[in-house]
Amino acid sequence: MLIDFDITPAALRGELDRFFDLAKGKIRRLDESWHPIEGAPVYTKRGHYATRGWTEWTQGFQYGCQILLFDATDDEEFLNLGRHNTVRYMAPHITHIGVHDHGFNNISTYGNLRRLALEKRFIESHEGLDFFELALKASGAVQAARWTRIHDGTGFIHSFNGPHSLFSDTIRSCRSLVVAHQLGHSLMGENDRSFSLLERAIEHMRNTARFNLYYGEGRDTYDVPGRVVHESIFNTTDGQYRCPSTQQGYSPFTTWTRGLAWILLGFAEELEALDGLPEEDLSVFGGKGELTSWMLPAARATADFFIEHTASDGIPYWDTGAPGLDRMPGWREEPSHPDNLYEPVDSSAAAISAQGLLRLANVLGEEGGRYRQAGLTTAHTLFTPPYISEDPRHQGLLLHSIYHRPNNWDYIPEGKVIPQGESCMWGDYHYMELAVYLKRLIDEQPYLVFFDRQ
Repeated sequence: MLIDFDITPAALRGELDRFFDLAKGKIRRLDESWHPIEGAPVYTKRGHYATRGWTEWTQGFQYGCQILLFDATDDEEFLNLGRHNTVRYMAPHITHIGVHDHGFNNISTYGNLRRLALEKRFIESHEGLDFFELALKASGAVQAARWTRIHDGTGFIHSFNGPHSLFSDTIRSCRSLVVAHQLGHSLMGENDRSFSLLERAIEHMRNTARFNLYYGEGRDTYDVPGRVVHESIFNTTDGQYRCPSTQQGYSPFTTWTRGLAWILLGFAEELEALDGLPEEDLSVFGGKGELTSWMLPAARATADFFIEHTASDGIPYWDTGAPGLDRMPGWREEPSHPDNLYEPVDSSAAAISAQGLLRLANVLGEEGGRYRQAGLTTAHTLFTPPYISEDPRHQGLLLHSIYHRPNNWDYIPEGKVIPQGESCMWGDYHYMELAVYLKRLIDEQPYLVFFDRQ
């Protein structure tokens, strides 16, 4: 990656304003044309959103985009859309016991609405705020109940693949547990036993850092610092770790870049969240210093890996071990090429990672300059062609994203050999979230966080 050390957030103002203007029409038209009874919009084919019946993990991103667009523009049309759709359609996600996606669906909707209400960006009744908070409490507890205990007595939130499966994606669902903990909630079990939601969030993060990340310590033949696996497999009989795995990457021994992105952003924002928690809450786990001692190396390792293993403009290919990259010499030193003959890029991984780099820089302060500039470099690329979706007929916001390359789910245009030119709902949401994050920095508005500040 060729980092631009001169770019500033303010330099992106014009690009962001144009993005928000484009987003208004696209988000409005998608809401008018989409029928939720068909499922959630997942990714586009020929520029139009389609569903994919795996799980409905993207519905909150659709409505979250509406809420964030209000955050950016103060246009109450989109607040009303997002609030109405959240209240009408999101209830099943609060008590969904079959997924690891609560931090995606419910923080993006109920969480954003509550945050904006507390910021006095709109007037919400006491009953409405109580409703948002009850949803967030229940979501955090339900997510925490999806628990696998391992050999040392700790555990993790297991993925929808089953109790053996620790996904890298799930790091962002720890937000649900942290918010519910801040609201004074816990998970109640047999004989009225109370389980700390913060404890479960921290154990999940710790085991993600232990098993899904590599630090160049010789753990296996392919132990490269910052390498990430999509999934770790455990023996549920004795709780022992068995092996790395992947669902959407090329192999268990290469890095699927969206998995890398989830962990980079997840650890960066959870490091920020430590400042929102009182020391007495953290002292049970050794205090903030102890938690930072393993969370910060995880965030830095993934950030360094991203910078080293992405194209010069900050856009990664979908997997750093994808076999076609061998036929693209110098791909790290050149700008990304969405239209090539061998391997697709994944702009959604770039949008997630850019925010992670910026948040990590915020945590590090003066030491974070390299990460800040890397995040801004990636953002500049994302908000300019060919990544910004300028065609009003295309329903997506962010072009050239990838969902599931091994399963061949992504649309390949006629005459092309790899997927390109399409969008996905999580890419659009994190694109919007990145834009709102940057706009708040530029306008010196309150820093965007998912948790309650002390």
